[in-house]
Amino acid sequence: MSGTLLPRMPRAVVFDMDGLLLDTEELYRDAHKAASRDLGHVMDDAIHGTLIGMPREATEIRLQAAFGRDLDLVAYHRQFEVHFGRLCAQGIPLRPGVTALLDLLDELALPRAIATSTERGLADRHLREAGILHRFDAVVTRSDVAQGKPHPETFLRAAATLHVSATDCLALEDSHNGVRAASAAGMMTVMIPNLLPATDEMRCLTVGIRASLGDIVDELCGPSFH
Repeated sequence: MSGTLLPRMPRAVVFDMDGLLLDTEELYRDAHKAASRDLGHVMDDAIHGTLIGMPREATEIRLQAAFGRDLDLVAYHRQFEVHFGRLCAQGIPLRPGVTALLDLLDELALPRAIATSTERGLADRHLREAGILHRFDAVVTRSDVAQGKPHPETFLRAAATLHVSATDCLALEDSHNGVRAASAAGMMTVMIPNLLPATDEMRCLTVGIRASLGDIVDELCGPSFH
């Protein structure tokens, strides 16, 4: 990793969940493609890319835009949940660098929260199954806000819950809509791409792009903050 990302030491860290902490984005992709096939449609990577980081209601708008307004959303979600549950039953692995970064935040006594587009029940269950729910001071889900990403409310609620100004928070995201939300909240935002590549827009909205959470460990341990 070259150069220093952060303009100052953060007072808190706010994480996205799927695709950043939990290695679930490919599971979501495969479940969406299977559900689409069940209903007689073909979902390619371009269509799936429009769904990443979106709350359920925005996902439904994009599904009907792709497959027609007569798409049976109830049947779609039913099939999606069957496939997603089957895939998750094999275990939900952590993304590289998660444990090391959480350990470092413990050492630095930095509070941390999750800001996710996933509904409360599913988010808590996946975090518990992955063994990291207890390592966060707060989890803000789609169930807790009026407007999901790319609106900044999820990130602003996370900062308020931690009692830290949003401008003093480091936000870590893997999706375009998540980056848009965190940047709009005024956070120091870093994109760690997963299925979606970094674009010129993402470079403009972030303080930098990094390959993994391990790079954030290196940043916070670097000479700029010691």
